[in-house]
Amino acid sequence: MMQYTQWLDEKKQNGSLRALRNIDAVRRERERAGAPFINLSSNDYLSLGDDADLRKEFWSQQDASTLRMSACSSRLLTGTCDQQEAFERELAMAYGAEAALVFGSGYHANQGILPAVCTSRTLILADKLVHASLIDGIRMSEGKCIRFRHNDYAQLEMLVQKHVADYENIIIVTESIFSMDGDACDLPRLVALKKANPTVQLYVDEAHAVGVRGAKGLGCCEEQGCAADIDFLVGTMGKAWASLGAYVICSSGLREYLVNTVRPFIFTTALPPVNIAWSRFVLAKFASAEVAARRKHLAGLAGMMHVFTDGLGQSVRSTSQIVPVITGENQRTLAIAGHLQREGFYIMGIRPPTVPAGSSRLRISLTAGTAREEVESLIALLNRLLHEY
Repeated sequence: MMQYTQWLDEKKQNGSLRALRNIDAVRRERERAGAPFINLSSNDYLSLGDDADLRKEFWSQQDASTLRMSACSSRLLTGTCDQQEAFERELAMAYGAEAALVFGSGYHANQGILPAVCTSRTLILADKLVHASLIDGIRMSEGKCIRFRHNDYAQLEMLVQKHVADYENIIIVTESIFSMDGDACDLPRLVALKKANPTVQLYVDEAHAVGVRGAKGLGCCEEQGCAADIDFLVGTMGKAWASLGAYVICSSGLREYLVNTVRPFIFTTALPPVNIAWSRFVLAKFASAEVAARRKHLAGLAGMMHVFTDGLGQSVRSTSQIVPVITGENQRTLAIAGHLQREGFYIMGIRPPTVPAGSSRLRISLTAGTAREEVESLIALLNRLLHEY
């Protein structure tokens, strides 16, 4: 027990100890005080999760006598149902793809797919800033991995040319929008690199782009017209979708292979049918004028924040609704985040090991439910706090 106590004490001393915080309790406390509460740490980018009218519309369309609350087993036992199959058909149709496969979470998808498709004759070339779930999937695979500098395509192209003859296949792994920096990858350039090398495959995690980018909310792949050129196109329902789970868009043959080989898929209880029904409902809404208006409003808020952060001269430059403000050291980050929270802006400080040492930051996660006036107030407050602390 002493080793745990010592470890916890060290984390407290350097300002890197994590703790759970009840967001409902924080909201109630602010409401009792008659104070504002603006949640800018949520990934509910379209503010669908907080939309009571949308929930009422969903429930009005459901048959409560048949919509089950749990699958109660894995999909290979009794966990595959009408809702699951309908949703996968609708996903594949939306992307114009052969097939889709739904997982319990984005973490499960990323942790499970790469070990299933990689052999010792596979080379993985992964962006330096890919998510922890992808890093874990890479570590669990038999493939050799080289991490290339973030969005450094010249280095990536050099690595492909250097190693393409030495491996049966190369899988390039990236995110379309990066979760901590908020910048985007150049999908057309990656597709061009893949097409020039027949043994290269492309794995793209669209977790933070789905719902937000593209005319139908299908992500950067739709926005940039290259969905058909991505071998493993992973999206999640746990963010802008305001639901639960994840999916991969792929060929029908790959789908069948994954069903038989991805351990987190095989050995995990399937998603509850009620969540799948909600995800189907939201997917149908993505192309609507109402949700398109939310995307447009969110893009406007992001533009305001980009102008502000560009003025700070920081090396990290967001191009999305995820806007980091680099604060440097842990204690400074926590102090500014605490001050922001007392002023009604619920923004969390992100510290190592989630981000590199010395790059602690405020991760501002904008949502469509935020007003322009609130963002203006936030910018004014940040201007002051960054000078005071």
